[in-house]
Amino acid sequence: MTSAESEGGVARLIVRCLVNEGVTHVFGIPGEENIHLVDALSKSSIRYVLVRHEQAASFMAEVYGRLTGKAGVCSATLGPGAINLLLGVADATTNSTPVVALSAQVGMNRKFKESHQSIDLVSMFQPATKWSELIATPDAVPEMIRKAFKLAQTERPGAVYLAVPEDVEKAAAPEGARPLAVNTPRSADPSASQLRRAADILRAARNPIVLAGHGAARAGASDALRRFAETLGVPVATTFHGKGVFPDDHPQALGAVGFMRHDYVNFGFDQADAIVAVGYELQEFDPVRINPNCDKKIIHIHRFPAEVDVHYEIEVGLQSDISHTLDALAAETGRHFAPDIGEQRIRAMLAGELERGQRDNRFPVAPARIVADTRAALARDDIVLVDTGALKMWMARLYPTYEPNTCLISNGLSTMAWTLPGAIGAKIARPEARVLVATGDGAFLMNSQEIETALRERIPIVVLIWVDGEYGLIKWKMELELGHEVDTAFGNPDFVAYAESFGARGYRIDAPDELLPTLRRALTDDTVSVIACPVDYSANLQLTDALGELDESLS
Repeated sequence: MTSAESEGGVARLIVRCLVNEGVTHVFGIPGEENIHLVDALSKSSIRYVLVRHEQAASFMAEVYGRLTGKAGVCSATLGPGAINLLLGVADATTNSTPVVALSAQVGMNRKFKESHQSIDLVSMFQPATKWSELIATPDAVPEMIRKAFKLAQTERPGAVYLAVPEDVEKAAAPEGARPLAVNTPRSADPSASQLRRAADILRAARNPIVLAGHGAARAGASDALRRFAETLGVPVATTFHGKGVFPDDHPQALGAVGFMRHDYVNFGFDQADAIVAVGYELQEFDPVRINPNCDKKIIHIHRFPAEVDVHYEIEVGLQSDISHTLDALAAETGRHFAPDIGEQRIRAMLAGELERGQRDNRFPVAPARIVADTRAALARDDIVLVDTGALKMWMARLYPTYEPNTCLISNGLSTMAWTLPGAIGAKIARPEARVLVATGDGAFLMNSQEIETALRERIPIVVLIWVDGEYGLIKWKMELELGHEVDTAFGNPDFVAYAESFGARGYRIDAPDELLPTLRRALTDDTVSVIACPVDYSANLQLTDALGELDESLS
């Protein structure tokens, strides 16, 4: 073997391990210190998706991982490139999403001293990952890659970071080194004694309610959740992350909980004396919002134990396969609860708000009208990614969702600007679905350069920008707490001209009745389409004022 052939042997071994893990795409930007890895990827079955910012690569990997259940992979060079991966990596961990992040690092021959572009990346990634480590020797590659994917993909999923020193990447692979076998853990059955305890609580309850979270979606527990609800006759609310795991057009659906004020759905929890939490994780929203007096009996159903919180003190924990547990608990309980008039009023209020939005002809466009037209334009199994901002509150509350992982919201880290790059990951993961980005103008410009990536990769997506020229959610919060806003306004480019400068299609909404036909047209474009829609956020304070005036007893 020549010197040139032996160089990068470890890089080729890493790629063989990635292929062994079922990796189909790696998102990233190459650098001087990881050129051998990128070259080895180009000679494999894995597609390297060149992006325009490493942060975007991490968001693409995160959404790919969220939709497939397999770890999305992002890659960067050392120093600033690796640091740019950190935001999406942290977002993935707080959203319980599997991601493996790889970056270069300075060689072991200079890591011990002050050196160009050298920073302790392993320590930097540790608080944001399940595991962060340096691949210090070629021999460690197969074990460390296998461990990375096992940790990332095992409940509770999250991100893992590995740093590859430049001299290790270029080294020859050890003789006989090979990827390790991939083992999938078996699902566990629920404890019989814990099932009996949980069933006793439900039989004694007057008004039980189900809270379904992101873990239920990850576990593919939608069908079992529907059977459980129908067998017992109990209402089901979801978190923002869990939207769609229980269809919003089901007669027992209450909608999503998590709005910043006491929303309609919260009234269902006010009346409840028992909560069946299915796949719920505390980072999705604070349990004090549904159990303020710590007086509700909580049954925790998930693959891992509950986090400790004074407002989430569980009576029974069932750590096992979620679908098996729901079916077994329904059979053990043997009781059907009568429909409650309060639940019917909650559903009627949400439906009425959306219907009024459909008829709202103000311009700029009312938020509820944008939500209604977005729902009308998309099929049940199409995907909308909802960015962080005031629009998240409107979409999470009102957008009817019928299938899991079709309305994607980040409510762990709740970072901005993840949706446009995330849409690329979504379309790669689910090529049969149409993909729409709902984003504010503030978030859009943080990662809008990835329009070029989508065009180059021939990935058709629609970007709907809610345009208000302000950081709308912060303004809303300031107006509620301070009575005024400070430093939230900014200027914008001509979004149509901006989109067209990339070669994408641009649309401007000048009247409310233009939005729905424009959405439908853009969704048929076999390219990237950007729609700029002015929004009237005066509805924000109108909403919070109206919710504050509601009778919380619904009597």
